[in-house]
Amino acid sequence: MMTTDAEVARSIALEAAALLRNLCVAGNCAEADLGRRGDAEANALILDRLHAARPNDFILSEEAADNPERCAASRVWVVDPLDGTREFGERLDDWAVHIGLAVDGIPVAGAVALPATRQIFVTDDAPRTLPPLPARPRLVISRTRPHPIVRAVAEAIGADLMPMGSAGAKAMAVVEGRAEIYLHAGGQYEWDNCAPVAVALAAGFHASRIDGSPLVYNCRDPLLPDLLICRPEYAEVVLAATAEALASRDVVNGLGT
Repeated sequence: MMTTDAEVARSIALEAAALLRNLCVAGNCAEADLGRRGDAEANALILDRLHAARPNDFILSEEAADNPERCAASRVWVVDPLDGTREFGERLDDWAVHIGLAVDGIPVAGAVALPATRQIFVTDDAPRTLPPLPARPRLVISRTRPHPIVRAVAEAIGADLMPMGSAGAKAMAVVEGRAEIYLHAGGQYEWDNCAPVAVALAAGFHASRIDGSPLVYNCRDPLLPDLLICRPEYAEVVLAATAEALASRDVVNGLGT
């Protein structure tokens, strides 16, 4: 019987991952319809399972109508049924399922499944042994929409870039030890990063806004445009380089006066 919030997140993420892996494998829908069906069917499953497991909690999902009453609630599940719809539709590996729980705005439990590689990362996982720090840090960056600020920070700290798809895949590359830094400045919503941040924090990583302020969830406006997830050893240098890059960009754009 499921008892903890982490166990709930794990079970539901695994079930949604299996659904998405199996969707359309028999060719029973048009290729162009794959992403839409993935979003809708995974969302329906997740909402059904969360309502059954935690009937008194609220849910904020990318694929469901928002209920403004959640703003007064202490416990809110923040979910992205299919993070990386483009990658899923193209049958790449770097897409994810996010099941996160925020309590009083703080991401406290969650799971990120990477269905294509049959991996799952959960807040109750045993601590991982990370490899030694490399000579040059690896920074995951958007494959399709790399932000100039992120490129500027990578150059400033001497990082090697790793293009990748969904936010969940990028964050878990850091948690897994295949990269050291995930810096994002191009615009996201709470469902894009609540579960990844919960998993990263539980594993001992740094997670914050790019100005170093805390990430807060269950806000009336779910826009959460930037974040940093990294090994703690890199937090100070990345935040400093980001502040410098942002200041330079503001001056260039005439925004710094």
